[in-house]
Amino acid sequence: MSNFQADSDAQKMRLDIYLDKKFADKSRSHIQKIISDGKVKVDDKIVKPSYKLSGGEKISLEEDDAVETEYLPEDLPLNILYEDSDIIVINKARGMTVHPAETVKSGTLVNALLFYCKDLSGINGVKRPGIVHRLDKDTSGVMVVAKNDFAHVNLAAQIKNKTAVRTYLAIVHGVLTDDVGIISGAIGRDKVDRKKMAVTSDGKRAVTEFKVLERFKNYTYVECKLQTGRTHQIRVHMAEIGHPLLGDEKYSARKNPFDIKGQALHSHTLSLTHPATGKRMNFTAPMPDDMENILKILRGDKNVDA
Repeated sequence: MSNFQADSDAQKMRLDIYLDKKFADKSRSHIQKIISDGKVKVDDKIVKPSYKLSGGEKISLEEDDAVETEYLPEDLPLNILYEDSDIIVINKARGMTVHPAETVKSGTLVNALLFYCKDLSGINGVKRPGIVHRLDKDTSGVMVVAKNDFAHVNLAAQIKNKTAVRTYLAIVHGVLTDDVGIISGAIGRDKVDRKKMAVTSDGKRAVTEFKVLERFKNYTYVECKLQTGRTHQIRVHMAEIGHPLLGDEKYSARKNPFDIKGQALHSHTLSLTHPATGKRMNFTAPMPDDMENILKILRGDKNVDA
């Protein structure tokens, strides 16, 4: 069971469209089915998929118990940067999905956490225990997991209010001319390919800051900061300005001559206030070998034509 409050910008939006935007891992047809099956309530009332929201309503979403019980503990490697009784900070490996979805039921970070830790927050139900925020499957790096509901609520508020600060490192195609910049463009579902996100007129506000760290002949090494946290935000925004991420097969058709599977994007640092102690804490996940090796190649020959 998931319980949450509809965003203020959901006003006049159909319930199925709103949930489709909120849960990127679910298909529109699946969303419509669970609403029609009475498994979604708005202010404790069963409604139709076409129900128009006003913003601020209490929404509860119930998944099939049979589906939820399939997610089992698995003894998978975890790179733990920090742990105490309230939080676990993890350096997620590239290639690991954060939580189970309709087509992925094992091998995820959640499966690993269920094996490693018996105490995880239950706010997001058994499908996403402890998961406060997520990284794409092929994005590596630092993320925080909540061990109890108090920590979860506190951390979620920090992320929403932008007091939890995340920085990312990326290698993009082409040479950025500006040393620093801000990319603004609302992000929503792609009108043609529903599995992709895109800059759209009816999307949610999205803002990405970038800073050039190093330039090469055909690539740029950048640092990115999120002012908002939309699905695939950095990937979509960089592609929108003509500099898609190296290795990003979803948002770029450009050649990838390097040994990296997935986009060259790494969640490098996370700064947050500990939910119990109030202490400000900073965590850093070292750059993975695949990105480090690409930079070594580029630094050794700035005339790489790849």
